[in-house]
Amino acid sequence: MEADDRLIGGGKAALPPAAAVWLAELSRIVLGDASLDDVLARVATLAQATIPGAVDVSVTLIVNERPTTAAAVGPVARDLDERQYEQGFGPCLDAARGGVVLVIADTATETRWPRYCPKALERGVRSVLSVPLPVQQHVVGAMNVYGEQPDAFPPEAVELTVTFAGYAAVAVANAQLYAATADLADGMRQAMASRAVIEQAKGILMSQHGCTAEEAFTQLTTLSQNANRKLRDIAAAIVGQVQRAARPGPASVSGPEPLSGSASHRRRPRTGS
Repeated sequence: MEADDRLIGGGKAALPPAAAVWLAELSRIVLGDASLDDVLARVATLAQATIPGAVDVSVTLIVNERPTTAAAVGPVARDLDERQYEQGFGPCLDAARGGVVLVIADTATETRWPRYCPKALERGVRSVLSVPLPVQQHVVGAMNVYGEQPDAFPPEAVELTVTFAGYAAVAVANAQLYAATADLADGMRQAMASRAVIEQAKGILMSQHGCTAEEAFTQLTTLSQNANRKLRDIAAAIVGQVQRAARPGPASVSGPEPLSGSASHRRRPRTGS
């Protein structure tokens, strides 16, 4: 097979043309066009197609010391990952936490993980390759490659996987950063919407009861505590009642219903004698 002029592993091995195509696709992932889950799924799929000897592939992410299989190609990969999570150790967890490349040449003879390897052997997995996948300070991970044959991952395959993991880590980190930024923006929009409806409710209470803005806000917080409901929900209920009362309808339609706990805060207008 002809090789691309780019090198992997510090110049130790040439990058096969087919692998170069897949790695280039990783670099073309556009933020916003794909969610973090989609990027992770694409990473696993590309790894399976790129790495010689790979049958099943998974991506493990450890967020705040909690591991999870974020993406997997093939049921064996996910199952074997989860067995490691139950035990608290295994090649993918050790690779992620230790930042080291781990290779199991043959699960039939491997002795480092005596509880894990027999389970892998039962599922027809003879070789395992786990490569660390650094993402952010509070997130670490590993890409796990499973093979059906002993010695499925010779040094050149390991070098290629390390290179692939480097590309994948950038794609995943960018997607995660984009997702976090989008979540922050969404949270700000929700906060602004909540503030707007609270201000509306304050205005309604001020108009109805002749109170100040501070007194109206105190009424809202008291209602929220008494009803054990979020302040925004209480405010939305008040605004909703006024909106429903303002809609044209039969003459028998009454005004807004009082909210529980609000009576003690109302200033009733004086009536003539």
